[in-house]
Amino acid sequence: MSILPQHKYPLKSLHHVHTCHHVFLPTRVQCSAPAATTTTTKRRRNPNQLVIEPRLVTPPTLGPDTDRPVLNDPNLQSTWPHRAWVASGCTTVLVALVKSVTGAADSHIWVEPILAGLVGYVLADLGSGVYHWAIDNYGDASTPIFGTQIEAFQGHHKWPWTITRRQFANNLHALARSVTFVVLPMDLAFNDPATLGFVGVCSGCIMFSQQFHAWAHGTKSRLPPPVVALQDAGLLVSRSQHAAHHRPPYNNNYCIVNGVWNEFLDKQKVFEALEMILFFKLGVRPRSWSEPNSEWTEETEALSSQITAN
Repeated sequence: MSILPQHKYPLKSLHHVHTCHHVFLPTRVQCSAPAATTTTTKRRRNPNQLVIEPRLVTPPTLGPDTDRPVLNDPNLQSTWPHRAWVASGCTTVLVALVKSVTGAADSHIWVEPILAGLVGYVLADLGSGVYHWAIDNYGDASTPIFGTQIEAFQGHHKWPWTITRRQFANNLHALARSVTFVVLPMDLAFNDPATLGFVGVCSGCIMFSQQFHAWAHGTKSRLPPPVVALQDAGLLVSRSQHAAHHRPPYNNNYCIVNGVWNEFLDKQKVFEALEMILFFKLGVRPRSWSEPNSEWTEETEALSSQITAN
């Protein structure tokens, strides 16, 4: 019987699985400089990974806003030329109305002049809406003839409360000047009571539409009771109806005489259709197609007062 020789080392299992462990060590990059030596660690970068490198951006210096109105702004006060234009506008309107009344009294025909006056009252609201829509959406301060009114109306969205601070003649003089040049020749050319009734009522409502507009921005407690009664009766544009014009998307309720056309124009998308026609014909985009920015954002009277005081 033989004895197997013993091995110097113990036997290992035939099924032994050899394993090895890989250890990843970061690569050290040594950058030398004349004054000091800095050691940094370089990480392996994934070529498919989006890398955004932060940059130091210096915020712009905010200077004073020279366009912001102040409570005692001289631009909101009436001047003697303003008063003269309002007086001339009122005179031409009164002449048309007086000639209409006297002509109706002489002919004993009252129905036609009264109906013509009502038509003029209704169409004045439509005219105010079309004009308001146009200068809200097109042009700027450099536009010939209408640039000043465009700048005023578009700035009105930023500081709507300023219209309540404008003095009477300051608010009406631009329209009064236009009424003078348009109505005076009609006063001289026409004697028909119905025609003059239409001209007198329509032009008068257009000239005073800016005052109706100012009342629509007033608070009920500060408005004269007759004005509040006319607003509640729908004979003047109401405060609640016009307030919708100063809320996003700022593309509705443009009429500012009595607002009777606002619902029809907005539901039928009349102004949107006109904007599409102008865009495809002339390539001009209205401001209402853009997202409301700071120029459309209303700044309250209290906030403007605080900023101006600081």
